[in-house]
Order: sequence, then structure tokens, then C-alpha cells
Amino acid sequence: MSRVIAIVPAAGLGTRMGADQPKQFLELDGVPLIVFTLRRLAACPEIAEFLISTRADDMVFLEEMVAKAALGRPARVVHGGDTRQESVANALAQADPAAEIILVHDAVRPFVTRAQTERVIAEARARGAAILGIPAIDTVKEVKRASLPEDVALISATIPRERIVLAQTPQAFSGALLREAFRKAQQDGITASDEAALVERLGHDVFVVLGSERNLKITRPADMDLARFYLAQERGTP
Repeated sequence: MSRVIAIVPAAGLGTRMGADQPKQFLELDGVPLIVFTLRRLAACPEIAEFLISTRADDMVFLEEMVAKAALGRPARVVHGGDTRQESVANALAQADPAAEIILVHDAVRPFVTRAQTERVIAEARARGAAILGIPAIDTVKEVKRASLPEDVALISATIPRERIVLAQTPQAFSGALLREAFRKAQQDGITASDEAALVERLGHDVFVVLGSERNLKITRPADMDLARFYLAQERGTP
């Protein structure tokens, strides 16, 4: 079986959470979100190693946390960057060059399932690049904000919902393809919000595997309330 390495960027400050610590260290049922997420990923036996990128100030703290997480495979904490792209690039530079598949997953998506992870890996193995995504439910508007108050925008177009998916993680790629995408982005001075966008720039097809609304990214305080609700449902508790 080919080698799969999971990169988990965890260098964000989580300013939208309004908390006194980065959101990846907030606790869900007494467990730091980053550990909760890593354990869910570790349910996939295909993942051979984890590379977790974080801020320099948090490296020792996170190393101790990961050591206690009992993931059952190697897990290294590496220096992150000022952006998600830099954090993933730093981890990618330390990944085994022979790894066939590189998977990237947000540190604060704690409800990813083994089935979702395995499906994305399988599609990446077959097609080179695959991500999780969910269809847009709301009507999507393209807007302009120039010369308007901060909380007002002008609609410039309505985008058909059937053409829209909301990207999630994991995102999985051929190791060689992802390395080339990052090399070209650095060469061109391009920054993107996810890895798929960098691969798309190469002209390579990226395929979307149906995800789930439960695979939420915890970004705002209300997301923690929803996460607690999902966890209680999983456990069958009121």
C-alpha cells in the first residue's frame, strides 16, 4: 500500500473566536480540538505519519499534547508560517519525498469520519487530486464593496447554486503534484486559501467528494455550541 502522510496546519490565532488562546487548543469534551481532530484522522489506517505545523511559541506545548494523544503512528510538530499556505509548505518540505499521497486537513474540523478520509485518499490515488465539499444551499451572490459602508455590499451577479460547492478538508493529492503546485505558487508569488486552488492553477483537474455539514470548521463561538450538539448526538446523550 502506498504511503500517505497527513499535514495538519495549526498555526492560526483564531481571532474570530474571541478566545484568549488559539482555537485549535480550545477544548471539546475536555479534549483540545487539535487532539480531537488528530484522533479522528488516525481512525484511517492508511495514514502513516502526521506533520502538524504551528507557531514557534506553541511548538513545545503542542509536542507534549501530541505525545499524549496516542495516535499509534509517528507525529511530528513543525514550524508553521504566517499563512495557511506557508504552514503547509513548511510541513511539505519535511515530508517524505517518496510519499505517494499527501493529505491536508484543518486542525479545527474535528468531525471528519474515517469513511470520508478513505474516500478522498482513494480518489486522489485514482485521479491525482480530490477534496471534500458540500453543495451550496443558500443563493450565492457576487458583490462589490468599493466606496460603500463596511457592512453594505452591492450585488453584481447571482451565481447558479448548481455550480457551487463549499470546499472542506481533507484535501488529498499526489505528492509530486502537490509539491509542483507549491513550487509554482512560490515562483509566481501566489497565495491561495486552500491547496486545491494551487493545484487548479497547474491546469490539473480536482475532483470533489461529497462531504457533510457535520464536518464543520470551528471558526466562531457558535460553532463550538454546534460541535457540542453533534458530539452529544454521536453519544446518544441529550
